[in-house]
Amino acid sequence: MPISQRSFGVTSEGREVILYTLANDDGMKIEVMNYGGIIRAIEVPDRNGKQADITLGFDTLEPYLGRHPFFGALVGRFANRIGKARFSLDGNEIQLAQNNGENHLHGGIQGFDKKVWHSEVFQDEQVCGLGLAYVSWDGEEDYPGTLSVQVVYTLQGTELSIDYRAVTDKPTILNLTNHAYFNLAGGGNILDHHIQLHADFFTPIDETLIPTGEIRLVDDSPMDLRQPTAIGALIDAEDEQISHGGGFDHNFVVRGAPGSLRPAARVIEKHSGRVMEVLTTQPGIQFYSGNMLPDALPGKADQIYQKRFGFCLETQNFPDSPNKPQFPSPVLRPGQHYSQKTLFRFGTE
Repeated sequence: MPISQRSFGVTSEGREVILYTLANDDGMKIEVMNYGGIIRAIEVPDRNGKQADITLGFDTLEPYLGRHPFFGALVGRFANRIGKARFSLDGNEIQLAQNNGENHLHGGIQGFDKKVWHSEVFQDEQVCGLGLAYVSWDGEEDYPGTLSVQVVYTLQGTELSIDYRAVTDKPTILNLTNHAYFNLAGGGNILDHHIQLHADFFTPIDETLIPTGEIRLVDDSPMDLRQPTAIGALIDAEDEQISHGGGFDHNFVVRGAPGSLRPAARVIEKHSGRVMEVLTTQPGIQFYSGNMLPDALPGKADQIYQKRFGFCLETQNFPDSPNKPQFPSPVLRPGQHYSQKTLFRFGTE
C-alpha cells in the first residue's frame, strides 16, 4: 500500500503545501493535499482497464490559492448556503460574510478550503489513508466557538471513504462536505452520464438558490431521479426549479435514517463503463450539474473546462438549515461529537 508525498508549493503566507498520493493494486490512485483537504485527482480504470482521472482541478497550486469553483475542496464550517448570511443561535443573531450575493456560501471568504491542515498518513496491507486536523478559533469567519476538526481519507480496495469528526467549546453550527467535481469519462460534458438518486423528496429553492423551507416529493418533476436518468435529458427542462438552478443545483433528502450509512447516489458513464456509488450518513445530498462553471477555464492535463463539464454530489445537512427549524439541526454543542461518513465506491459494468 504505497503512499508518496511531494511538495506542491507554498501559500502566500509561506506555508508549505504537501500533495499526498494514495494508491493500491486495485487500480486506484487518489491525490489529496493538506491545503483545503483538496482531492486533486482520482484515477480509476474503465471496463478495459484504461486509467483516467475522473475529477476536475488544476496541475499547479497557484489556481487553488485564488478564487476557483471549490474543485475537490473540503468546505466548512458550513457547506452550501445560508440565507442572507445570518442566523440565530440561542437568541443571539450572528452575521456572516455575504460572499454569494446576499447569502453566505461554503464557510465564507477564508473557509476550510483555504486553510493548511495538519496531516498524517497511515497504512497497512489493505488500507492507506491521510488524516487531517484543523482548529478553527472562536470568531473565525464570525462563527462562534473554537472548533476542533478531524477529517480522514481512507482508500481500501475500490472505495474512498471520508470520515468527518469535530467538537466545540461553544454552541455553533457545522456542516462539512467535500466539493469534488466528477466526470467519469475523464473529459467533455457530463450530459450522457446516467444518475440515480435514492431520494423521494427534495428541498425546493428560490431564485437565489436558498431553500424555501418546503420538503417536496420528487413525483412528476425533473427532480425524480429515482431511476437511472441521463443528466442531459432533464437539465434544461421547462420547470421553475430547473430555471432557478440553471440546471440541477438542489438538495435531495437521502432515503433512510440519517446517521446510518446508506446509498445516496449512483452514476454510470456508459462509454467507459465507469460506475460511482455514493453512500452517506448525512440527511441530504446536493446534486450540482456544473451550471456555473466558467467557460474556457484551463484545467488539468491541458483540458479546457466548460459549463457542465463536471458534476458534484455533496453529502450534507440541508442548506440554510440554521434558519429552517423543520430541517435537521446543524447545531453542535459542547459535549457533543459531530461524526459523519461518506463513501465513494468505484467500479465498472
